[in-house]
Amino acid sequence: FNIISGFLGSTVTTLYKGRTIIRDKVLPKDLKKVYLNHEVAGHTLAHERLTEMSDDAVVYQVETDRRILSEMLGYEVVGLAYPCGGVNNDDRVAEVIKNRTGVKYARATGRSYSFDLQDNLYRFKPTVHFDDLRLEELAEKFVSLKPKEPQLFFIYGHAYEMDFNDKITWNRFENLCKTLANRKDVFYGTNREVLLGK
Repeated sequence: FNIISGFLGSTVTTLYKGRTIIRDKVLPKDLKKVYLNHEVAGHTLAHERLTEMSDDAVVYQVETDRRILSEMLGYEVVGLAYPCGGVNNDDRVAEVIKNRTGVKYARATGRSYSFDLQDNLYRFKPTVHFDDLRLEELAEKFVSLKPKEPQLFFIYGHAYEMDFNDKITWNRFENLCKTLANRKDVFYGTNREVLLGK
């Protein structure tokens, strides 16, 4: 789960196709309890586009968020999901994060449509977004693999998107989970476990 520490306890309201979507953010006092037994990673302090910031501003947004979350959760947060979608990272930002923060991996957006492991964990590109029309096809392909090398099926998305995105529903996502669940030949892990081996 990628958390914006600066938004904890707030309410975000969005009007979409005539419907009001309300997103209540977790209260700071409840963060540890709500995400117990899950990995939390950062999403920056204020969800701003890092590619448009100075190096020092990038460090402030990423490292302040990471430190706040680490203190609240009682363990070191080492992951990040770049905010804002689209072109939300570049080589400069990735190098700043790698060299000047405690982040060990940073997930971008987009789709690789690949299960191959990646070398650059500071511009990590997931396999697929959960609203993609190829989602089920990729899941079936993944579970039928007989690889000689480790493979990774990495799906990402925002839970609130199911409130307004016609391409993804809770039912569709539950069916996907049934396809992927309880397989003895698959390791199910957090980002930290699968990307860092920890």
